[in-house]
Amino acid sequence: MLLRCLRWIQTKVAQRAERLLLRILAVGPIPQHVAFVMDGNRRYARMNQKAIAQGHSDGFVALRRVLEACLRLEIRCVSAYAFAMDNFRRSPQEVDDLMHLAHDKLMEMSQHGQILEEYGVRLNVLGKTSLLPEYVQEAIRHVESVTRNNNKAILNICMSYSSQDEIATAVESAVRKSLENTDPEIEITEEDVAAQLMTSVAGSPPLDILIRTSGVKRLSDFLLWQCCENTQIHFCKAYWPEFGLFDFVPVILEYQRKCWGTR
Repeated sequence: MLLRCLRWIQTKVAQRAERLLLRILAVGPIPQHVAFVMDGNRRYARMNQKAIAQGHSDGFVALRRVLEACLRLEIRCVSAYAFAMDNFRRSPQEVDDLMHLAHDKLMEMSQHGQILEEYGVRLNVLGKTSLLPEYVQEAIRHVESVTRNNNKAILNICMSYSSQDEIATAVESAVRKSLENTDPEIEITEEDVAAQLMTSVAGSPPLDILIRTSGVKRLSDFLLWQCCENTQIHFCKAYWPEFGLFDFVPVILEYQRKCWGTR
């Protein structure tokens, strides 16, 4: 009983400390769009003698934890790389586990009283969703529908996503839009393509910060166009299920330092 009481006290103290830290950070400049390459779920699972499916499940717990921290900081948009198109090459069992997990978590997040409703978050699933199983597509349609009118923040879940595919699709859309004009001289600009990107169509602001966990230093075909000259890219050693506030704070402080340096 005493041990349980001590754990409860420790949890409450930690929660208050985190809230205080977030309030302090919120005084400085805050990025409007932060993206995460949620890498390391499988290595985390192996390291902790867990099933791969449990590693991915723990990864979704981490996403909720990090999302809530971002929302408390009033970061307007969060993008998360949940499933690359190349991930279909993994074992059928792992892909099936991921699809069922995505379905369950999307439905859970859309329920009354959950984080999307609490913080007024509109959820978008970006990618070639036609490649996903029908039951996942149904969950996507449901959660996008029930959060459509939320206007305080945006969560982009990138599933069956490839940046190269996004760019190719955006160019195709820009060309098609230009052909609809009567002007015989068709000119496609960078702005035309950028306006047709999935993130732009979803209403996302420019990308300020991209974070990849697990120590791997590559972008893996994620938001390649959106990573412009002003985007800060950070590589964190922690596996994604372990990523928390104290991994995130140095990134925000570095962003604030650079913002203050340009004033």
